Amino acid sequence: MNKIIIYIFIFFIISNCSNKTTFSGKYLNQAELDNINFFNKEILVNQLGSPSYVDPIENKFFYFTEKSKKESILKKEIKYSYIFVFKFDESETIIETKVYDIKNVKDVKFNDDKTENEIIKKGLLEKIFGGVGTQQEIPTTP
Repeated sequence: MNKIIIYIFIFFIISNCSNKTTFSGKYLNQAELDNINFFNKEILVNQLGSPSYVDPIENKFFYFTEKSKKESILKKEIKYSYIFVFKFDESETIIETKVYDIKNVKDVKFNDDKTENEIIKKGLLEKIFGGVGTQQEIPTTP
């Protein structure tokens, strides 16, 4: 019984001595991080591959990348953590690029942008009284 406890103890000591680097999301090397200026969707997908998330409503591509280093069971350090957002126009040209550094989640501020509701237009009485007025019927079949 004592030998098993000693072997387990030795195993934990040896496993804590190894450093491990892990990548989450899209793996981007330093050259790709330095040169993130793209002009259209085709060049972007050829360089970075398929995105982590596609927003079909806003026509945006999201790429997530994170690198962390684990030195022991209790010590894990995040080297970098980014979200890259690319917005396209109708001709698939990139019109807006944003980079969010989410390494420190406490520093992330919420965006106040809202998606407009183009399906139902409310009149003045409906805005004031919330439902008073003519009701528009939304079709349930395409």
